[in-house]
Amino acid sequence: MQTRPITLTERVIQQLRGEIADGTFPVGARLPTGKQLAERYGVSAAVIREVTEHLRSLGMVESRQGLGSTVRSRVSDSGFRLSGGADNTDLADIFELRLDLESAAAAMAALHRTEQDIARMGALLDALAAQLDDADHGVEPDIQFHIAIATATHNKYYLQLLQYMTLQLHQAVRTARLNSSRQPGLPEQVHAEHVAIFDAIRARDAAQARLHAAAHLRNAAARLGLPMRQPR
Repeated sequence: MQTRPITLTERVIQQLRGEIADGTFPVGARLPTGKQLAERYGVSAAVIREVTEHLRSLGMVESRQGLGSTVRSRVSDSGFRLSGGADNTDLADIFELRLDLESAAAAMAALHRTEQDIARMGALLDALAAQLDDADHGVEPDIQFHIAIATATHNKYYLQLLQYMTLQLHQAVRTARLNSSRQPGLPEQVHAEHVAIFDAIRARDAAQARLHAAAHLRNAAARLGLPMRQPR
């Protein structure tokens, strides 16, 4: 079966969605002008118009006359959606789902990670270490660290699902970091949990990576006061 070649528009959609997802263009930021985007991606203005229209249809950007396009969301409004954790019970259910998925992803990452993956995670840990007491500025590298683990699985479906879930829980991550920053010694404990996951992945120890990832998420849920159930 022949694979349909990707069009210029589809290629730029993938690139721009990736840059929105990784925070290059954060929520609330105004995108560069159509001309600037055309130069950035090496395509025509017509292609950029198609790209922005597609992202607008997904609810990721909004455009206003004379103001250009602004990033509205880092994920699409279409398809499977999380509620965003309107209450603690709902958020606890999401954390239970994350626990199974992210612990499995950490084990998979330990088996399939590359040196480039390790370098990326290490750089994010360095960024986190420099911002242990900064609840706001530490949110993005925290989120990106978890996404980097999903990336290291080299399974695009792990990456897409865990990236979606993590980005949707941006506020929960911020709240957890804010709570931690108010308790002496807790930011260092959270950082140590991240480091333990990283060390296990770097050592290619899938069992330990799974255990440390599960422990980190259970601790994160506890720090948020979520009523997590224990598996039988």
